[in-house]
Amino acid sequence: MNIEELFDYCQSIRGAEATTPFDEETIVMKVMGKMFALIPTDADRFSVSLKCDPGKAIVLREKYVCVEGAYHMNKTYWNTIYLDGDMPDDELKEWIDHSVEEVIKKLPKKQRQQYFGYAIRAEDKLA
Repeated sequence: MNIEELFDYCQSIRGAEATTPFDEETIVMKVMGKMFALIPTDADRFSVSLKCDPGKAIVLREKYVCVEGAYHMNKTYWNTIYLDGDMPDDELKEWIDHSVEEVIKKLPKKQRQQYFGYAIRAEDKLA
């Protein structure tokens, strides 16, 4: 996967927005105002940093040479995946989706409902 395909896939995520809060060279992809991917566009080697379940993060690092703990991020929850590595594109997409899921599940219930497009009505709570 190249950097353009990566960006396009991230943009296809429901509610995704591309921001540049740090500098013009680092794209931060967010859903519901929370970061799910960090894409440095000025690096010698293209990569993406993704949020990950802590147990799965370790397994992923052990499985692939192209995966390591994310630089300047909490390595318990964040992995950097190099695009020129040994991970197939389909699996990279799965990890991007996983990152979004990790972000959404940490949101307050009301925001999760908003993201998924539903709300619990007061009369439904009584039933």
